[in-house]
Amino acid sequence: MAVDFKLKTHVLSKRESSELLDKLGGTWPPEAIPDVKSITVHEVEEGKRLLVANEKVMGVQIGENVLPFVGADPEILGRFPSVTVDMGAVKFVCNGAKVMRPGITNFDSFKKGDIVLVKDQVHGKVLASGIALEESEAAKAMQKGYVVENLHYISDEMWEGFKQI
Repeated sequence: MAVDFKLKTHVLSKRESSELLDKLGGTWPPEAIPDVKSITVHEVEEGKRLLVANEKVMGVQIGENVLPFVGADPEILGRFPSVTVDMGAVKFVCNGAKVMRPGITNFDSFKKGDIVLVKDQVHGKVLASGIALEESEAAKAMQKGYVVENLHYISDEMWEGFKQI
């Protein structure tokens, strides 16, 4: 899927960078927040931005949500809770589908509203990042239903925009 578009790029002011990092402090694990002075923003489309710090894409901002970029440093991604999905769910997750309970084979511990990564069962590769719709303990007991709202995934417009940076 070759997407050809021009990214609008600008550097956040010190105040804007500080506000964004403060916002991350409320939703990201503290050890996953990069120690940076400035953040460069690449606007992919209205309300969707790639956030670059220290020359690496660290996150994506989709509306009010700031999520880790699925191609970010594995050390940073490893600090977020995750669910593992069976290989039958991979195609659906990589097309933006919500993560459903039947496809999940393993859970880390998380609360409703937390940022959760979605990994594949065979390679442990991060496929998507989203928001937990259920607490992990409640989700484990479920037989069906949605567990994670998939907001950013491999092959989405953010992923394609990253290729142009």
